[in-house]
Amino acid sequence: MTPSAASSGPGAPGLDIPAVTVTPGGTAATSLTVRNDSDIVEAYTLEVVGDCASWTTVEPERVSLYPGTSETVTIQLAPPRSPHVRAGDVPLGVRVLPAEHPESVTVPETTVHIEAFHELRTELLPRRRRGWLRGRYRLAVRNEGNTPARVSFSPEQPGEELKFGFTPAELALEPGESAETRLRVRTGRPVWFGKPVVWPFTVGVGDSEAEEEAERPGTAVRPSLEAEFVQIPVFPKWLLALLAALIALIVAWFALVRPAVRSAAKQAADEVVQPRPTTPGGSRNGQSPGTGTGTGTGTGSRQGGQGTNTAPGAGGDGPDGTAAGAGQQSSATIDVQTSGGADKTGTYVVPKGKIFGITDIVVANFQGDEGVMTLTFGDRKITTIALETFRNQDYHWVTPIKIPEDATVTMNVTCAKPGTPATGRQATQCHEVLNVSGVLSDVAR
Repeated sequence: MTPSAASSGPGAPGLDIPAVTVTPGGTAATSLTVRNDSDIVEAYTLEVVGDCASWTTVEPERVSLYPGTSETVTIQLAPPRSPHVRAGDVPLGVRVLPAEHPESVTVPETTVHIEAFHELRTELLPRRRRGWLRGRYRLAVRNEGNTPARVSFSPEQPGEELKFGFTPAELALEPGESAETRLRVRTGRPVWFGKPVVWPFTVGVGDSEAEEEAERPGTAVRPSLEAEFVQIPVFPKWLLALLAALIALIVAWFALVRPAVRSAAKQAADEVVQPRPTTPGGSRNGQSPGTGTGTGTGTGSRQGGQGTNTAPGAGGDGPDGTAAGAGQQSSATIDVQTSGGADKTGTYVVPKGKIFGITDIVVANFQGDEGVMTLTFGDRKITTIALETFRNQDYHWVTPIKIPEDATVTMNVTCAKPGTPATGRQATQCHEVLNVSGVLSDVAR
């Protein structure tokens, strides 16, 4: 068996298989002639070996030859357009295995030249950014070519209102490698009022290696990336409307409302300082013109003494119908501490001869205990509260709740679980505090 090359070309002297050049994404072919120099019929199996094996085929893959005959097979190369197929020279071998004499296997070789191609995949995010003066974007680049790339960026804008900055300004990418640069866009001056201003711009992404080979086929030119920077006004429209409304209110106040208020106040003041009319007979303020020394009806003392007003805070009727005397503000505190699972009651007894008119109470559960609290004024149950629903609670009454002498203000606490105060350690007992305030007045006998 003597495999030999089919007419070797001038580009590959001395090779068993003619050298071949192929462009990724395209196809190319070469050939190999197999000759049987033995004296028996032989079958040969052909298999591509090496880095090109995944995208190279032999047709046919098996040949049978009589002694002294030969056959030419075709080697088809179809490399994909991928960064994994690197540009340059790659060895190609075909293993020729005889069926009858496998020890006579041979591997003729050649060189495949893979042409370079340049391709970049780019993405600019976001496509629209809003801001007062500046916007930030991310520009992602991937080298989809099969040769290293030096990537640079060139922003373009119809005017000169925007300034651009890239970090980094240039990228060096191997085939299949990805990287990212950050783009900063800035305007020269703010927009104070009005509508947002839209500034469109484009970013060109170039490969210096591709620019040097721009005339060669296989060079992919990427279109410029389009984006927008929307410059929003510093003061929005609704703020202008609000300022206009406030100015209108101020003008209306000084022009209409203030003069009317001052006129009404002046009129009221004039009515207060007017002199009171005198009664018939020349008497004033209920006084007679006499000297007040006589014993008749002309003594000069005011009539209707039964209508004398009591001073504020003098008190009203007691709970038993007796008149209460003047009172004074008073308060009392009930402090109850009890263990978990137990009940305890705290009381305050109204002193003898007093009436306690309660107007305000404050209950404190500062530890966050769990359980039930019941408040009773005399024989009147006021409320029952779950301790876990509050930390501090207050109640107020316009009309005082009056508790007679010797009656009690009672706080009953059922402790289910002591809480955790601000110290962070759980307490060993429940601890509740009640403060009652009001007027403590005398009982008129």
